[in-house]
Amino acid sequence: MLPTDSNRPLKVPSFGEAFVVWARIGVLGFGGPAGQIALMHRELVEERRWIGEERFLHALNYCMLLPGPEAQQLATYIGWLLHRTPGGLAAGILFVVPGALSILSLSILYALYREAPLADGLFFGIKAAVVAVVAGAVLRLGRRALRSWPLGAIAAAAFLAINVFSLPFPLIVVLAGLAGLILARVAPAALAGRGPAAAGQASASIDLLFARGDMAHTQPGRFHIVRTLAVWLPVWLGPVGLMWLVLGRDSIWTQLGSFFSLMAVVTFGGAYAALAYVAQAAVETFGWLTPGEMLDGLGLAETTPGPLILVLQFVGFIAASRQAGGLDPLVAGALGSLVVTWVTFAPCFLWIFLGAPYIERLAGNARLSAALSAITAAVVGVMLNLALWFALHVLFRDVREIGPGIDVPVAASLDLPAALLVAVSLVALVSLRIGLFTLIVAAALAGVAVEALRS
Repeated sequence: MLPTDSNRPLKVPSFGEAFVVWARIGVLGFGGPAGQIALMHRELVEERRWIGEERFLHALNYCMLLPGPEAQQLATYIGWLLHRTPGGLAAGILFVVPGALSILSLSILYALYREAPLADGLFFGIKAAVVAVVAGAVLRLGRRALRSWPLGAIAAAAFLAINVFSLPFPLIVVLAGLAGLILARVAPAALAGRGPAAAGQASASIDLLFARGDMAHTQPGRFHIVRTLAVWLPVWLGPVGLMWLVLGRDSIWTQLGSFFSLMAVVTFGGAYAALAYVAQAAVETFGWLTPGEMLDGLGLAETTPGPLILVLQFVGFIAASRQAGGLDPLVAGALGSLVVTWVTFAPCFLWIFLGAPYIERLAGNARLSAALSAITAAVVGVMLNLALWFALHVLFRDVREIGPGIDVPVAASLDLPAALLVAVSLVALVSLRIGLFTLIVAAALAGVAVEALRS
């Protein structure tokens, strides 16, 4: 055993133990990327000590640079570190499956009924809990990532850049990385960190694996790139090509597969960035659904576990159900949902399995660490922007735009029950350390009670 900072003995989890935890994270992964990253940090860093703080942030920084859902990719990365490719597959798939099943079920209910009073109450309570989860995530990550005032300034600049000036997330990442490189030259103390495998950090299971010499898979071989591309490009694009050949280019399923494969490459910045591309194309170009339905899909995705990008699955369901081509609309919608889910998440495994070994090789590189530290600080600012946006729309019934990207609430529209439920949830989560499952269930039941009293 390696020495640890705790009286608990340190051990490497078995694949079965990790499988159960990944399934738990998938079921409890509410709150979009901020809440999901917070959940993984709590489960994997704080409670189980499977990965150390610095290595967790190192992996997160890389995932933030990728197109697609960063939280799902982070789970895949950590699963790969622990149990190689099978571990990465288990972590990434289990992160998605509960939310995908939830969105599919809700999409069917939406298509059949559109209105469900009981669901309104459940979603009301869950949204309040999610605001608390996201706020807690910003606080926890901010305390760890903003180690100096220059890093705090980068976070503030990122917040203003995305909130006020509407700069695209990839540009913010590039600018933050450049700021980190400059700081590393003129004020290296501002970015001082311990590094993923520094002395005194051998207090996590992954560090124990490195100490044992059991991490050969983190070193890329000569043909690593060729082998990875040879496996994962056909996995990702093979079904799209098959649909093109069998169903033709005008088939709704071929259109969905082709369009969302492109989205998987260009949608940097998470689900909200993806929506800017998807909403315009799905609503205006293809006419798959209306603007109001697009917002309904986002609401469903925000109140279910799993990546927020699963809103694209809803788009696929609605689009295919309306162009069923002789199939039952629900069956056609389910197939459309499956196609979109496949082409959205299959490339995520490609990005991780292709790049993670090289990122691990660079873990001790001072210049890279400086750039990634600055990027993490910028991410805190972006997460704060998302947390405030979500809070405004949960706590207030009326929010007005007073300038480009600047929303302010109408004070008289404050939803007092929502504000009370958010406050209680935040205290329960941060101060009392109530489990997320208990918190979400209790908040959902409280939401049902509130809606019953209102009606």
